[in-house]
Amino acid sequence: MAHTSRRNFLRTALAAGAFVGTRSLPLRAARGSATDWVTLGKSDVKVTRLALGTGTFSGRVQRELGQDQFTRLVRHAYDRGIRFFETSETYGEMHKMLGVALKGVPRDSYALMSKVTTREGVDPQAKIDELRKLANTEYFDIMLMHWQHVASWPTDTVRWQDGILEAQSKKIVKGHGASVHGLPALRKFPGNQWLDIAMIRMNHKGAHMDGEDFNASTGNVSEVVEHVKQVHAQGMGVISMKLVGEGSFTTREDRQASLKFAFNTAGVDAVTIGYKSPAEVDEAIENLNLALA
Repeated sequence: MAHTSRRNFLRTALAAGAFVGTRSLPLRAARGSATDWVTLGKSDVKVTRLALGTGTFSGRVQRELGQDQFTRLVRHAYDRGIRFFETSETYGEMHKMLGVALKGVPRDSYALMSKVTTREGVDPQAKIDELRKLANTEYFDIMLMHWQHVASWPTDTVRWQDGILEAQSKKIVKGHGASVHGLPALRKFPGNQWLDIAMIRMNHKGAHMDGEDFNASTGNVSEVVEHVKQVHAQGMGVISMKLVGEGSFTTREDRQASLKFAFNTAGVDAVTIGYKSPAEVDEAIENLNLALA
């Protein structure tokens, strides 16, 4: 896709895509639940507030469950109302395992997000097609450019931006965006006209959140929250990860506080958490319902 086509696509999308967000309801009883469907900003993509993630320690935790146990975990989450599943090409076999776990489940009953690594020398269309086949899906609801961690990412990834927009024009991708690691990259999210969806790390303690170094173990919570609010005002949808501090939040009180902070202070739209048991799924649903109450 030529740069002029990409600009035309953006102008059309911005003109046609009025911001559709979750309604702000003042009554506590009407605040909603973990399994409600919400719209991610101007993307028009709908997801449940809580997702099942497959990337705990790059997917090692989920892979080690084995296919049968992982399938039971996915089906348990689905039966409990979680209808948003996310993975990445960097998570090993998780596209394939997720495709097996969701086999036979009506495709229009859940949302599926993947992430591509923006390497040089890789054809974006070929990569997206490869991941679709692995996940046994005709389309992805969301495709993100994974691990944007330098300030020059908006110009470095133009080829991938164009490739994802081309996939969107073919209806094999519905919504697009990027995941961020580090403040230098995050500072380029507000004002960016390509992004519809931002994946931003979030918790109340700053554990494994964005700092000046993208590998920082503790991030700048106040600046990250500021940027979340900025991109929201622009009409971007925000999905957050690291809600349990990459497994460092060992108390339920911290896990509850993290979700409360993400939704009530930062104002994110949805979150993804990696699980290894049905009990963890049940706890996350209850924790988020309490945060929203």
